[in-house]
Amino acid sequence: MIAEGIAEVFAEVFAEVFAEGSVHAREVGVENGPEFAFGADDQVVLASVFKIPVAVAYAAEVAAGRLDETERTRVTSRYRIGGIGTAGCADDVEMSWRDLALFMMTMSDNAATDVIFHRVGQAAVDKVLANLGLHRTRILGCCEDLFASMSADLAMTPLEAEEALGAPTWELIRALAIVDPERTTSSTPREITSLLDAIWTDRAAAPEACERVRAIMAQQIWPHRLGSGFPADVMVAAKTGTLPSVRNEAGVVTYPDGRSYAVAVFTRAQSLDLRQPAVDAVIGAPDASPSTTSGAHHETCGSAAGSRRAGRLRSLGRARFRQPEPGRRQDVHDVDRRGSRHPRPRAHGPVRCPLCRPVPLRQADRAHRQR
Repeated sequence: MIAEGIAEVFAEVFAEVFAEGSVHAREVGVENGPEFAFGADDQVVLASVFKIPVAVAYAAEVAAGRLDETERTRVTSRYRIGGIGTAGCADDVEMSWRDLALFMMTMSDNAATDVIFHRVGQAAVDKVLANLGLHRTRILGCCEDLFASMSADLAMTPLEAEEALGAPTWELIRALAIVDPERTTSSTPREITSLLDAIWTDRAAAPEACERVRAIMAQQIWPHRLGSGFPADVMVAAKTGTLPSVRNEAGVVTYPDGRSYAVAVFTRAQSLDLRQPAVDAVIGAPDASPSTTSGAHHETCGSAAGSRRAGRLRSLGRARFRQPEPGRRQDVHDVDRRGSRHPRPRAHGPVRCPLCRPVPLRQADRAHRQR
């Protein structure tokens, strides 16, 4: 549900970084509980967010005893398409299945993903989605298939396509199925949070399988998107997704009090720049707490953009903070009587707006590859 005026605020938040966005958030494990929806039923390009159901299918195979996670396998030249992890290695790499799964989810290793996908099979991944009734989520193969479609769309060899995407144009990008949700692996923000909720409540697969996926997702190394909007005492377990003009992340945010929220943010930028830190950061800027008063949290931001948003949110009654008890530490997020979490200053200093602080960017953020 979305409060009157908040949709306009969110549209402004994305517009200020020259992007469009779709968002859904829900409290984990609370049936028919509070949610926040902004374009939540839009069909969106998943990019590497598709690796979440692949991880569930892998973990289910391990839990069922059909796959020994300590068994070693080889990543050959077929899969080494460049990028990070085993995909960028110069030589064949031999690893255990569990380490490949770790590379797939923590650094978004495309080669590791494809080796796992070919081991568990398309049917196993489809079964995960069908069992949860996620009928709008379509996984059309793995990274290898996506890159093959790109070459076909451009009528180029894989090497030629890679070189062309080193300096992409909109004319080139619009020809690609991989950025069209009607022609590629896609879903909706709402279905992705449903999948995350099922993983965190042991409904997506056997409990030990879900626990394995949760543990791996908590180790993701990319902090510059969803994680940039939360302090260190809030745990973020998530998966990014990147393609030309596409910046996504979906995951579960767990607060110190134990409550968790499934959050999915999908964006389309108006720029084809290789690095877009403002778009990355805005993924963490919308408040992930699902309530009827949710919005972007820039109350303590000193930037012009943050101040404008803060003013808009205050006009909507967004800045009503509960005073702390005497001697009690002020947390960044707290709960008022309506159950809404509001960001507020820590006792030892302000909360910095993620659009105003330096955003750490890891190496190998290549726009023509998924992450």
